[in-house]
Amino acid sequence: MNDRLQKKYRFAEKKAADYLTSLSGQLTNKIYATTLTKDITTWKQNHIRQYSLYSRGKGKSNPRGYFGYIQWLEFTGKLDNYLERSISYIFLRDLGKSLRSPHTQNRIRHVVANLKKHLPLSATIGNGGKAEAFSMAGLYRWAQKEGVESTMIWLLNKLKSVSANIPEGMNAEEAKRKLMKIIAGVILHQIEEMGDVVLDEERTRKLDEAMRLGYSYGLTYPFIDDLLDSDVLSEEEKKRYSSLIRTTLVTGSVPELEPWTNKNKELIHYIHSELRQAFAYIQDHLRQETKDNFFEQSYVFFHSQEVDREKDLSNASYSNEELYIPVILKSASSRLIVRSVLSAEEDDGFDTRTFFYGIYNQLADDFADMFDDLEAGAVTPYTYYMKYHQTRPDLINPFELYWTVISNLIHNVYHSDPKTCEVMLNRAINGLKRFKERMGDKKYNDVMELFATGNSKFDQLIQKMVRKADDVEFFDKLLRDHIIANMKEEEKEREAFLDAVTTVRGQINDALHIHENDDASIWEDPIIDAANYSLQGDGKRIRPIITWIMGVHEYGLDTSAIVPLLKSLEYMHTASLIFDDLPSQDNSSFRRGRPTLHHIYNTAVAELTGLYLTQKAVQEQASLDQFDPKAVLRLIQYSAGKTADMCKGQVMDLNSKGKPLTLEQLNTMCFYKTGIAFEASLVMPAILAGKQEEELEALKSFAYHAGIAFQIKDDLLDVESDLATLGKPAGKDLENNNSTFVSILGIDGARKAMWDHYCTAMETLQQMQHKTTYLKHLLLYIINRDN
Repeated sequence: MNDRLQKKYRFAEKKAADYLTSLSGQLTNKIYATTLTKDITTWKQNHIRQYSLYSRGKGKSNPRGYFGYIQWLEFTGKLDNYLERSISYIFLRDLGKSLRSPHTQNRIRHVVANLKKHLPLSATIGNGGKAEAFSMAGLYRWAQKEGVESTMIWLLNKLKSVSANIPEGMNAEEAKRKLMKIIAGVILHQIEEMGDVVLDEERTRKLDEAMRLGYSYGLTYPFIDDLLDSDVLSEEEKKRYSSLIRTTLVTGSVPELEPWTNKNKELIHYIHSELRQAFAYIQDHLRQETKDNFFEQSYVFFHSQEVDREKDLSNASYSNEELYIPVILKSASSRLIVRSVLSAEEDDGFDTRTFFYGIYNQLADDFADMFDDLEAGAVTPYTYYMKYHQTRPDLINPFELYWTVISNLIHNVYHSDPKTCEVMLNRAINGLKRFKERMGDKKYNDVMELFATGNSKFDQLIQKMVRKADDVEFFDKLLRDHIIANMKEEEKEREAFLDAVTTVRGQINDALHIHENDDASIWEDPIIDAANYSLQGDGKRIRPIITWIMGVHEYGLDTSAIVPLLKSLEYMHTASLIFDDLPSQDNSSFRRGRPTLHHIYNTAVAELTGLYLTQKAVQEQASLDQFDPKAVLRLIQYSAGKTADMCKGQVMDLNSKGKPLTLEQLNTMCFYKTGIAFEASLVMPAILAGKQEEELEALKSFAYHAGIAFQIKDDLLDVESDLATLGKPAGKDLENNNSTFVSILGIDGARKAMWDHYCTAMETLQQMQHKTTYLKHLLLYIINRDN
C-alpha cells in the first residue's frame, strides 16, 4: 500500500507542478490584469453607487452586529441578494459545484428560502420565542426536526470533551470552530447528495452518518494539524506522532500506542483513543469503490502538510515549486477527502474544479493570517516573500498569483460564467476590505505597497474597489464573526458565572450557621447541632445562588438585605433533604458526601431537625425588614403555599414507589418536588422587587422546564455516576423501585427529554424582559454538571 500511496503522491505532485507552471505563465504575461480589468468594469456597475442627498439615509445605514445587520439588510431590500451570493459561494467553495448548472441554481434558491425562515428578521425582543438557529438550542431543534437528536447529543458531548482536552499552547476556540466548520461542511455535502426525494427514515440515517463522519474527519484538524503546528509536543514527540499517523494511512489500521512517559501522556492517550474510534468509524462506512480514494487523498493531504511543516523561515533557498506545490496539494485534497468520506457518487467535474480551486482559498487565508504566521515563524508564500523578496527577485509575488488564480478560475475553470465572476470578485474585494478594517489604513497601505503587482493601473483599480465598493459582504463571514464573538463572550460570561457561584456559595455557607442563644437550655443543643451538621455538607446551594443572581444582578436589590431570604431557601431545602433521606421515605445513607442525619443521630432527631429548619426559614423571611411589608407578607404567603405543594410532591413520590407512572404523572411529580424550588428561587426576589404578575408567570414557565431538566439530569447521574462523584449512593432509584425519567424513557429518551426542556427554557428566557446571562449559564450548568 505504501508504494501505491507514494505513486499517488508523485502523480498529484506532477499535476500540481503543471498547474503552477500554467499559473506562472499567465502571471508573467499579466493575463489576469487584462481579464480582471474587464470583469471589474462590468462588476462595479452593481457595486459602486452615487448617493444623492435624497438617497443617503436608507442606503448608508449599516449597523454592526449579527442581528442588527440582518435586520438592516431586510429593511433595505438587500437580504435576498446577500444570501444568494453567500450560498452560491458555499456551493462553489465547499460543494465544488458549477454555478452554471440549473440544478445548482434551484438548490441555491431552495437553501436561501429555508435559511430566511431561521434568520432574526424581526427587531422584537428575542427571536419570537424561537431558539436562534445557530445556538445550541437552535441546533438541537434542527436535530429534532430531522430525527437525529440522539446524534446531536452525542456530538455536543464530543465537542465538550474536545474543548476540555485542548492543551495550553493551542487555541481552543479556533480548534472548536474549525471542527464545527468541518462537520457542517460534511453535513452540507450529504444534504446536497440526498436532495429532497429521500424518505424520512433514510434521510435520518444519512444525516446521522454525516454528523459522525464530519466529527471523525474534523477531529484530525485540532488533533493532528493544529497539534503538530503548535509547540505543545517536543520535536521528538512530533516525530513519533507523525510516524504513528503515517503508519495508520499506509497500513489502514491505527497501531497500538507505545509508552508515552512525559507530561503529555494523558493528552496523547486521549487523542489516540478518539482518533482510533474516529478512524474505525470512517473505515466502517467507506464503500469499497471509494476506500482507495480516501486513503490516497488522506495521504496526499498529510504528506503535503508534513512537507510544508518542515520548512524553516531562515532557509533562504526554497524554490517557487517548493513553496507552492504543497499548498496546492493540501488545499485541494482537504476538500476532496470530504466526498470520499461520504462515499459520494461521482460528480462530473467536481475533482477538477476542486483541485484548481483549493489554492485560491489557501492564498486568501494565508493573506489574512500573514502577520500571525510571521510571528510564529511559519513559512507561507506571504511570509517567505515578505522576508526575501528584496534578495530573491525570482520569487513569485503571492498576491499577484492570487489574482492570477482568480482570473484562471473564472475564465478557464468556470468558463467565464457571469455568476461565478460576480461571486468571486465580491469575495476578493470583501477579503481586502475586512483586512484593511482589521489592520488599519497605514498597515494596510504598507502591505499593498509591498505586494504591488507591478501593474499600477490594475493596483489602483483594486484599491478603488476596496475604498468604494459596497454590497460585497457574505453571510458565512458574518456568521463566523458572530459565532467567534459569542464563544468569547460566553466564555467570559461562564467564568463570571462560576466566579459568582463560588463567591456567593462561600457567602451563603458563612451565613448559614445557626448560633445558640446565650440563655438556651442544654436540651436545645442536639437540634441546633443536628441542623448545623446538615447545613455544613457540601451542598451546591443552587437555589439561594439563583435568588442572589436574580435579586442582586437583575433587580438591583441590596446584597445584605436579601441574606435572610438566601438563608431561608437553604434551610427549607436542607429540611426537605432530611425528610427525603429518612427510612420511611428514601432511606438514604449518604447525602452531600457524608452520612445522613438519621444515621448520625436518630430518626426522631432528624424529623424534629427538619421541622426546626422549616420554621427557621419562616423566621428568616419575616426578618426581611428593608422591604415593603406588603411585599414581605406576599412572599411569606407564596413561600408557605409552595412548601405545601412540595409536601404534596413528596407524597406523590412515596405513593409512586413500585408503581409505573406515565410521563405526564412524572412531570407533575417532579415539578412539585424540584421545579417548585427553582420557581421559588426566581419568583421570591421578583416579589421583593415589586414585579408584576406577567413577569412572575414568565419566571414560573422558565423554572418549570429548568426544574424538570435538573431532575432528569439527577436521574441520569443516578444510573451513570458513583458515590465519590455524586456525594450520595448511585442506583438508589432502582433500589427503591422509583419511577424516573430513565425508567420510563430509557437513558437515550431521558437525555432527549432533558434537552427538550433545556431548549424550551432557553426559548422562554428569550421572551422575558430580563435576560440575565447567568440564567443561561445556569441552564448549561444543569445539563452539564457531574453531581
